[in-house]
Amino acid sequence: SNMVYSGSSVVNGSAKCLVIATGQRTSFGKIAQLTLDTEKVSSFEKTLAKFSSFILKIVSVTILLLFSINLIFRPGVSDIPTLLIFTIALAVSVIPQALPLVMTFSLSRGSAILAKKKVAVKRLSAIEELGSLNILCTDKTGTITENRLEVIDTFANSKSELLTYANLAASLVEGKSIEPFDMALWDAISQEEKNTLKDFERIKYLPFNPALRRNGVLVSKGKEERIVFRGAVESVLTKCSISKKKKAEIVKWVEKKEERGMRCLAIAKRVFKKNEDVEKIWEEGNLAFIGVVAFEDPVKESTYEAVKRAKELGIELKVITGDSKRVASWVAFDIGLTKKDTNIITGLEFEELNDVEKRKAAESKKVFARFTPEQKYEIMKILGEKNYTGFLGDGINDAPALKVSNVSLVVSNSSDIAREAADIVLLEKDLQVIVDGIYEGRKVFANTIKYLTLTLAANFGNFYAVAIASLFIDFLPMLPLQILLLNLLSDFPMIAVATDYVDQEVLLKPRKYKVKDILVVSTILGLVSTVFDFVFFFFFYKISPAVLQTSWFIGSVLTELVFIFSIRTRKFFLSSIKPSKTLTSLALIAAVITIILPFLTIGQRYFQFERPTYENLFIIIAIVIAYFIATEAVKVFYYRKENKGIES
Repeated sequence: SNMVYSGSSVVNGSAKCLVIATGQRTSFGKIAQLTLDTEKVSSFEKTLAKFSSFILKIVSVTILLLFSINLIFRPGVSDIPTLLIFTIALAVSVIPQALPLVMTFSLSRGSAILAKKKVAVKRLSAIEELGSLNILCTDKTGTITENRLEVIDTFANSKSELLTYANLAASLVEGKSIEPFDMALWDAISQEEKNTLKDFERIKYLPFNPALRRNGVLVSKGKEERIVFRGAVESVLTKCSISKKKKAEIVKWVEKKEERGMRCLAIAKRVFKKNEDVEKIWEEGNLAFIGVVAFEDPVKESTYEAVKRAKELGIELKVITGDSKRVASWVAFDIGLTKKDTNIITGLEFEELNDVEKRKAAESKKVFARFTPEQKYEIMKILGEKNYTGFLGDGINDAPALKVSNVSLVVSNSSDIAREAADIVLLEKDLQVIVDGIYEGRKVFANTIKYLTLTLAANFGNFYAVAIASLFIDFLPMLPLQILLLNLLSDFPMIAVATDYVDQEVLLKPRKYKVKDILVVSTILGLVSTVFDFVFFFFFYKISPAVLQTSWFIGSVLTELVFIFSIRTRKFFLSSIKPSKTLTSLALIAAVITIILPFLTIGQRYFQFERPTYENLFIIIAIVIAYFIATEAVKVFYYRKENKGIES
């Protein structure tokens, strides 16, 4: 109860201390150790590991089977080196090589956008995880509130006299006050009242006494000396000569103010006679009551809109603070987070619960007051078991909770250990800034899902079609160099998916990586792609190997390009938001190169293309259009069924 913690800053005063712990045994050391012992692996990294493992297994098994079947059931295959190169090229074609580039570009672009909104990203993958957040835990002071006290109301016969004496009792360091109460009191008086203070001479200052909950000052004006006391209302009132009726009136006024989260400070005075003991005057009492000042740390104007916006985005806000239950309760009620005196728990109440009850409290409560660093850590750990969590803190005490959360946020002037543990640094401590960051994170997340679905469906569709077709003809359906060129032309427009616009409906709720769902929709749309690949095969395989290879190449590139514009939205493509200019431009460039290259000498010489006839070109384009219509129909039907399943 009477402890100075390692890492604390002494502002003023003096004391004798007994050292009882050093190093790792201090509270500071325990917090640091808790931070070091906590390892964080992002959901983004876990998901990519799952996709990589899946693709590696599928490709390895298929390639091994393809090569073995060709050797066993087609003994006439004499050009084994060419078959081996074809097999390797086929494997390369299905691997999403552009994934690292797309992800880096997408996350870097998101980081640049957030930087303009005063959010600096330390760990790029944290941007995506912002989009997945469904619970955001934040402190109160400086984030929800302004972190400055303001005089709101007074109880006194003379407000001017009250504020004058309240300012006289200010704690001064080198002639200036650094206490929040003192700064608020100074701002509350007029210039004329400030000039009046110069008429008083400070003789002796009595520092704040935690046991008595008051401080004091001995001043003189002319020949008269007065002692002024300032402190907790209940403490000061017991020393004042005042009627029971008046005291009850004051207590009732103070209770109303405290119910609204305000802090109250009582002021009293007494004429000081020579040869009196300054220290004993408090014990003697008999003070003249001057009045009470009510202070408030005002809620930021942007907080109300931020809380409303967070609800719209499906984000559950929780406040974890060291402030009292009464103050935290009022602020939460004022911003619309809770109903009055509900959904709130203190650190002491939380500590008395068993493990099951703690989990229920963590999920159901909105406000956590008087919480220690260890309790903050425990809350975030519990919440992180079933949710994607974000935590905003700024002190050494917050470091463990920052480390254990999915996304950790701090302000730029936070402690070194807090900044070290953080993923994102806010250049402005404002709840609205965080909500904007979550919104941008969801855009990045949505475009990442687009790319994963796109590359898996398109690549696997072509992969299986070409692999199966190679078993039924005595020549390669597509040459190795043509496969690699197909991969290049279809991949480079996909980079621009990171710049694409996102339908508003997708951004209104948090989303998680669901590997199973992505694989299911990719498989279904991949089968559609495979079917149309066989349509190309049916139309051109009897003409000549070169015609089939050229036609299939053109068709494969064009189908992948139009597939981008289908899969970029869950809605019918005409009713969705328009694609970005960058995406459209790169897709058009790739399409033009694909169609023109077989007519050029370079395409015929180095890639062994056959100059296509206009009739064949017309058939290819017709099949591509039919493929786009079929893909749109299957996609819309699938997502409608999925939405109905979610609603039911």
